[in-house]
Amino acid sequence: MTSPSGGNGAQSFEIDTSKPHPARMYDYFLGGKDNYEVDQVAAEKFIEAAPEVRLAVRANRNFLHRAVRHVVAEGGIRQILDIGTGLPTEPNVHQIARAIAPETRIAYVDNDPIVSVHSMALMSDEAETSVVLADLRDPRAVLDHPDVRKAIDFDQPLALLLVAVLHFITDAEDPDGILATLRDALPTGSYLVLSHATVDIHDNDREDAVKVYNSATATLNPRPRGRVLDFFGDFTLVDPGLVLVPDWRPEEAPEPGTPPIGIYGGVARKNG
Repeated sequence: MTSPSGGNGAQSFEIDTSKPHPARMYDYFLGGKDNYEVDQVAAEKFIEAAPEVRLAVRANRNFLHRAVRHVVAEGGIRQILDIGTGLPTEPNVHQIARAIAPETRIAYVDNDPIVSVHSMALMSDEAETSVVLADLRDPRAVLDHPDVRKAIDFDQPLALLLVAVLHFITDAEDPDGILATLRDALPTGSYLVLSHATVDIHDNDREDAVKVYNSATATLNPRPRGRVLDFFGDFTLVDPGLVLVPDWRPEEAPEPGTPPIGIYGGVARKNG
């Protein structure tokens, strides 16, 4: 769950520790240490308003693991474009994919310079892996970035990961246009893996939690299921469709008393 920003040299990427950053807050929710006091304070406010958030981010992360394994093992994908990757958290996407297919190529894209620095340090010895500082709001710049092109061959099927990132794009920033550009760039046989926050299951009773992000570098924009479904365009959802992330091909039953998780997730294929 990270925010999108950056570009192909057109924007400045300075580390801003005066405002909470979604990627660093997400790291805090996961129990990581790559965050600042401003992120910790905001995250604690969010936890107070939405106590299930730590379970939610873990459920989202587990959805990512299962989805990556699916597209590589069952979909035959050997290249992955991960936009809004967030701070490295093991197992990372390249580790999950390469445990199945060691030749898998990965391009990680994020806006936070801290994410970039940590990712580059982690990936320094990883062949067939690129770490790119770029902006989801400018999808053409992402697609044309030379380091993305170094890892990704857009003539061959790939998996595009947009996991817990689109809810940081406002309607005014045209998420439908962003998705259309990205989907159009994917060849037949590619997959879109997407998850997105919602307040559907909480009867929209998460206003205080959503407001926490008003002081962050990107606002939180939860959407109903129908709007999230729109982002898949004419891609074909694989079973079980667009569901709450714990319900997407679960590998174990939820513990009794687990609260509902307000994140939708789905995996869809581009057919010819």
